[in-house]
Amino acid sequence: MLTLVQLRHLVALADSGSFSRAADKVHLTQPALSRSIQALEGELGAALVDRIGRRAELTPTGREVTARARELLFEAHELHERGRRVARGLHGTLRVGMGSGPGVMLMTPLLLEVAQQRPQWRVEVARGATALLVERLRARLLDAVVVDVRSLEPAADLAVSDVCEMRGAFLVRAQHPLARQRSVAFADLAAYPLASIPLSAEVARLLVERYGPAAHPDQAVNIRCDEIASLVEVAKHSDAVLLAVRASAPQLTELPMSPALGVAARLGLVTLARRTEAATLRVVRELMARRLVDPPARGRGDRGRGIGAVRRALSPPLRSPR
Repeated sequence: MLTLVQLRHLVALADSGSFSRAADKVHLTQPALSRSIQALEGELGAALVDRIGRRAELTPTGREVTARARELLFEAHELHERGRRVARGLHGTLRVGMGSGPGVMLMTPLLLEVAQQRPQWRVEVARGATALLVERLRARLLDAVVVDVRSLEPAADLAVSDVCEMRGAFLVRAQHPLARQRSVAFADLAAYPLASIPLSAEVARLLVERYGPAAHPDQAVNIRCDEIASLVEVAKHSDAVLLAVRASAPQLTELPMSPALGVAARLGLVTLARRTEAATLRVVRELMARRLVDPPARGRGDRGRGIGAVRRALSPPLRSPR
């Protein structure tokens, strides 16, 4: 099988017109270069060089093969350089899926990061329900997804990392009647529409444990939508109460619930297990570390727990990023 090395030897010979000068150029002895050219001729089944005294002149076939060899060597060089740039994060493609909550907090910052700092990248962001995003991940249509891992079905082919626990809250517009109360009971919410994205069975169980059967989402939620951004707009322009990750709606006011809600989303990066990750995912990890941080709770100095704190607190330890 012919090799790029043999093609380089042929091009060097074509450029110099001499076996001795070509051998010096490619750092070989003249006999070694001659054997390389002979092997290439044997592979192609045609003479490529006429040996005329000390000169080497390409045959008609040799001229055609040399022209194509130059193209292949150029493409090989470009491929090598592209690979190096991708590995260093200067070039690359990033295909990431985001659930509703992560999408509100991460999508626009990610797109801005690429547009401003990495203009040579190609980025594709998919939005949707967790099950649909995981299906696209398994089909190799996405490199990773960022979702609430509470809603993720455990599976051996999925790896979860960079988990951040983010506080949930009941949120309203600043002028909402409940915003003036120093303490709000769950029963007080019944007078207003309750809005939420679809919630996991675990979150539903925690709500029932905290506030009783009336708090089950199937019974309590009036407005359900997959997109947090739309629900935030509803809460901003009506008396609806939004149940969501606190950091996803900083423009809304957090209600001081009694007892406190005490429910958190666990947002994490999901990739295919035992697969080499795209180098571009480093930017997503860094963005998650910066952006997925809770604001202070109302009336408390608690800033919640970021990625590092949750990694230390969860047991068993989660798979660390590569």
